[in-house]
Amino acid sequence: MQLTDFLGLVHPVLAVMCVFPLIGIVVNYAWATRQRRLQAKSGDKTKIPASSGIEHKRLGSWLTGATVGLILVALAYAISKNVITNQLWNKAPFQVIFILLMFPATIASLVFLYSVNTKLWRGVFATLTGAGLIILGFQDGVFRRDNEWYWSHYYIGIAAGILMIFSLAIVPEIYKDKSNRWRVIHTIVNCIALLLFLGQAMTGTRDLLEIPLSWQEPYIYKCDFVNRTCPIPQSQVTK
Repeated sequence: MQLTDFLGLVHPVLAVMCVFPLIGIVVNYAWATRQRRLQAKSGDKTKIPASSGIEHKRLGSWLTGATVGLILVALAYAISKNVITNQLWNKAPFQVIFILLMFPATIASLVFLYSVNTKLWRGVFATLTGAGLIILGFQDGVFRRDNEWYWSHYYIGIAAGILMIFSLAIVPEIYKDKSNRWRVIHTIVNCIALLLFLGQAMTGTRDLLEIPLSWQEPYIYKCDFVNRTCPIPQSQVTK
């Protein structure tokens, strides 16, 4: 394996070490928080600590940041590989500058989303963060599998990231709303996100099996992926 192949493993390693463990912990605290709320509502004595709700909120915020960060790592690898391979700084320098500015702009939008309190600015920075992910995701070099968008690691990941950003943005509304409408929306959104994360685990494993090592690319990409055929080596043709 060459350096570029090792760098390609940073994204899945971070997913396994950071994001997916966080998902399990957040889901566990979410279930505990709900059970405690239901037990308290029915008048039953509960053994679930009151801190479960606080921990769920705190780790849920971490999960949003980890998810967005993980997406940016994957996009940075794919885009930089394309820029270096095609020497894009010579052909389209303004595009390279734009890409370089989009990464810190997206990160800054997420940071501001954590710090602002008003509904308007939370909506603004949540939109800017999501837009940053989408704009970067549609740069050349990012493998999107457009012909199978419904089973694409990219599209499922972007959808999960946007749902997590939305979930973070509505957290203050959950505590203000006495009708529990925002709490229900929060629950539905995160249940969908959980299913998307499961899809990410499956499609990510599939893509790791399909992506060739750098020295194999010139040969593998000569194959016809639609008909699942590859050119016969010249040594076998002459036999």
